[in-house]
Amino acid sequence: MHYVYILKSLKNNEVYVGFSSNLRTRLELHNLGRVKSTKAYKPWKLVYYEAYKAKEDATRRERELKQHAAKNGLLKHIRNSLA
Repeated sequence: MHYVYILKSLKNNEVYVGFSSNLRTRLELHNLGRVKSTKAYKPWKLVYYEAYKAKEDATRRERELKQHAAKNGLLKHIRNSLA
């Protein structure tokens, strides 16, 4: 399986969208500071994910969510999970 996920920083409430084929390991790497783009804002909490069989579908969805309109729409949809 391939996952598109949203993390929330417990340090400053920033939101990060990512992709991985191993969600558990990837979250651990984020929290260990081994992901350059997120290490300054750790620790992170997983607040949402989507699972896909095809890698191409997951990477397409990740690119879509990294654009502000799609990301903001989803964040509005999961606002209670972000609290």
